Amino acid sequence: MATSHIRNFSIIAHIDHGKSTLADRLLERTGTVSPKDMRAQVLDDMDLERERGITIKAHAIRMEYSTPAGDLYVLNLIDTPGHVDFSYEVSRSLAACEGALLVVDAVQGVEAQTISNLMLAVENNLTIVPIINKIDLPNVQIDMVMKQIVDLLGVEEGDILRVSAKAGIGIDAVLCAIIDRIPPPPDITDAPLRSLIFDSIYDQYRGAVPYIRVVEGQVRPGMKIQMCSNGKRFEVAEVGVLRLNKAVVSELNAGEVGYVIANIRNVGDTNVGDTITDADRPCAIPLPGYREAKPMVFSGFYPSATEDYEALKEALEKYRLNDAALVYEPETSVALGFGFRCGFLGLLHMEIVQERLEREYGLSILATLPSVEYRVTKTDGTLIEVDNPALMPDPGSILMVEEPFIRAQIVVPAEYIGNIMRLTKERRGIYKSMEYLDPTRVDLHYELPLSEIVFDFYDRLKSISRGYASFDYEYLDYRESDLVKLDLLLNGGPVDALSMILHREQAYEWGRELCNRLRRLIPRQLFEVIIQAAIGSRVIARETISPLRKNVTAKCYGGDITRKRKLLERQKEGKRRMKQVGNVEVPQEAFLAVLGIRGGEGELVERR
Repeated sequence: MATSHIRNFSIIAHIDHGKSTLADRLLERTGTVSPKDMRAQVLDDMDLERERGITIKAHAIRMEYSTPAGDLYVLNLIDTPGHVDFSYEVSRSLAACEGALLVVDAVQGVEAQTISNLMLAVENNLTIVPIINKIDLPNVQIDMVMKQIVDLLGVEEGDILRVSAKAGIGIDAVLCAIIDRIPPPPDITDAPLRSLIFDSIYDQYRGAVPYIRVVEGQVRPGMKIQMCSNGKRFEVAEVGVLRLNKAVVSELNAGEVGYVIANIRNVGDTNVGDTITDADRPCAIPLPGYREAKPMVFSGFYPSATEDYEALKEALEKYRLNDAALVYEPETSVALGFGFRCGFLGLLHMEIVQERLEREYGLSILATLPSVEYRVTKTDGTLIEVDNPALMPDPGSILMVEEPFIRAQIVVPAEYIGNIMRLTKERRGIYKSMEYLDPTRVDLHYELPLSEIVFDFYDRLKSISRGYASFDYEYLDYRESDLVKLDLLLNGGPVDALSMILHREQAYEWGRELCNRLRRLIPRQLFEVIIQAAIGSRVIARETISPLRKNVTAKCYGGDITRKRKLLERQKEGKRRMKQVGNVEVPQEAFLAVLGIRGGEGELVERR
C-alpha cells in the first residue's frame, strides 16, 4: 500500500484514563475484532494487566478503515506500556510513530504521567491529537480540563475531541482526526534498510520475534539482516503484519509496521531500540536513541523452601526468554540459603516479575529489601559498583559513596502542597519548581535519591493526598551522599539478608526500629539472644531476648543452700556453652515482617 494511506500512531495517557478502552473501540469500529471475539481490554492479554488496569507489555495492531469517501487507510496502533518503569520502551514505541492520541480523563484532568509521556512525544516530533475522555460521567469538569490542555499544548479549543470510549461516543471523529491530522510516513523505499525494533517476544518454536517499524528500505524473506548494536547476522525466514494474530506478507516496505522471523535464538539479540539493516547493503548511520536497558532496582529472590532452588532457577531462565530487561545471578545468604540477585527496571517491574513467577510456575518467593546500585570510590582510587549491601567494603577503605538521583514530578491538588513538601523533605528531596496547572492543581518538581522512593514513597504519597496525587520520575545522575551500611547482628553474628545501605541521619532510627521489631518476632531460646544494629564496629541500637529458664531447683525439698547453688551454677555453665555453639534461627515470619510484606502477625511494616 502507498505510504500516503498509512498512519502510524500511539495512545498516551495516565493510568486509568481510558487508553485501553479507546483502543477497544477503535478495533471494534474498524472491524479488526469480530463482535464474538470482542472483550474489554482486548490488547491486554495478561491476567495481571487486567487486574491492575495497566499495560505491562506493549502491543501493536494493524487496522484498516474506509473513509466516507471510500478511501482505504491502514492504521497501525503501536501501544505503549503504562508505567514509568518502562519509559524507555515508551520512547521507542513513540519513535516508531508519526502521531499520538493524548487522552485525558474529563474528571481527573492532566496528571503527572500525562505530562511526562507528552514530553516524550514532543521530543520525537509527533503530531498530538488531544482527546477528553469519559464525557458521559456525571461529575465531569470539561471546561477545566480543556483549559489545562490548551495551556499545555497551545492548541485551540476546537481542536480538542470529546469522546466516551466506554459508550462509543465520538469514535468516528477520532478516526477522521488520525487520518486528517497525523502525517503519513515518508516513502524512502530505495534506501538501504533501516528498521526500528520497538518490541520483541519469544516463540518457543521460532525463537525471538522482533516487532519493527520499517523507516527506510524494505525487508523480505531470504535476505540477510544485521543488528547494528552487536553486529550479529541472521537470514529472514518470514515477515508479516500484526493483527490479533500474525499475518504473513511477501515484504515490508518503508512506513509499514510488522514482525520479522529470522531464527534468532536469544531475545537479548533483539534489544528494544536497536536498528535492523541489510547485511549486504548496510545503512551508514543507525537510528538514534538506542541504549541498553539498565536495571535500577535490585533485590534477592530466594525460594521459601530450600528444595525449590532448582525450580526457581528454571523459572527465571524461562521468564528471561520474554523479558530481556531482567538480569540475575546466583547468590548465597547465610540466613536464607541459595537464591538469586535480580536487577529490575523499577519497583513495579520487580513486583510483576515476582507475581508472574509465583503464578505461572507455582513458586513461593521471599524477596529481600529492594536496593539501588551505588558507586563506591575506595581510598586506593578504585571505583566499584555495589548493588548488594552485603558487598559494601569496610568503612575504613571507603573514600566516597555516590547514589542515583531522579527528577520527580508530582501533580496534586493545591490543599495538599504542605503534606507533599513535608514528605519530600523527609526523603532528602531538593525542591526545584512549582507551577499551577489551574487554580486547584499544582505541578511540583523535585530531585530525590532513588533509594528513598523504592520502599513506600508512592504509598505514602497516595495516603497523605487521599489518592489524588500522581507521580512520575526520570533518572538524573549520581551524586555523593553520606551513606553508611547498617548491619544487624544476632549474638555478634551478622544477618546478611537484613543489611542495608542508608543515609547516616536515618541509621539510628532504622536500627532501633529493626532491633525492636526482631525482639518481638524471634522466639525465645534456651540462651540469651542479643540483637544489635551496627555501623562498622560501632553498635547504635540493642535489644535483648531473655532466655527460657528451666526450674532446676524444683527437686530440692530441703538440705543445704549449696545444693541449689551448685545446680544453678551448672545450668549457668550449660547456657554459656550453648550460647557459644548455638545458632539463632530467624523465622521466616520475621523476614517477611522486616522486609515489608505481610507476615505471620498480619502487620505491614512501615518505612517510618
